[in-house]
Amino acid sequence: MADYDHLYIASLVRRAQAGNSEAFSELYMLTYKQVYNYALRYLKDEHLAQDAVQDTYITAFKNLKGIKDPSLFVAWLNQINFHTCFDMCKKANSSYGFIDSEHLELTRDDNIEHNPEDMYEKQDEIAKLHEAIESLPFHEKQVIVMRYYNEMKLEEIAKALSISRSTVKRYLQNAKDKLSNL
Repeated sequence: MADYDHLYIASLVRRAQAGNSEAFSELYMLTYKQVYNYALRYLKDEHLAQDAVQDTYITAFKNLKGIKDPSLFVAWLNQINFHTCFDMCKKANSSYGFIDSEHLELTRDDNIEHNPEDMYEKQDEIAKLHEAIESLPFHEKQVIVMRYYNEMKLEEIAKALSISRSTVKRYLQNAKDKLSNL
């Protein structure tokens, strides 16, 4: 887990909010490695990860004045990074956001293949699943997407999020429980 001096980061955020570009540059230097590593693990492509980092910091810069508690900058930046990566995947797989055509494949049961009604029911189920995942708390949604959409191992998720493997497992279990209740 990256060890940040959150008080120092908060002071940099306040200075950056006041228009000090050097403070924002220092925020970038302190956090870009973690942002890039997360994007690379999520997107599995160096060029896309670089684009995601750029988009993440552009969004952060544009919305920096909206941070009410500057000590939460790193968590806020991580959320921006997740949403940036998620949106990049959504654009690449526009049919159902993070659910690509491989995940939409139905079992090769002749009844389903030749019955459009069953196909629409399956698509409706997938849309409801997507909606349910969207309703999860941020960290749970994040690990579900990384695990089942990006097919990342628990260790990779833990490293990308700078959390322990047991925390990843806890988030996954909580998310699965909530999804099964929904």
